[in-house]
Amino acid sequence: MGLNKKQKKQIEAARKKLNSLQQQLAGARKQPDDPGEVPRLESEIDRLQTEIKAIQDG
Repeated sequence: MGLNKKQKKQIEAARKKLNSLQQQLAGARKQPDDPGEVPRLESEIDRLQTEIKAIQDG
């Protein structure tokens, strides 16, 4: 079964946020100013990936 427009928009928005977070994570790893930043970004990325999978699975 295909995805409806709302689901496609949700996935698109989540992927954009995911790309942004991955860039932030790369920067945080290069310049570890805040020790809590990397784990926070990693958990947010995991949450978004789970959300995308849940939408795709229906």
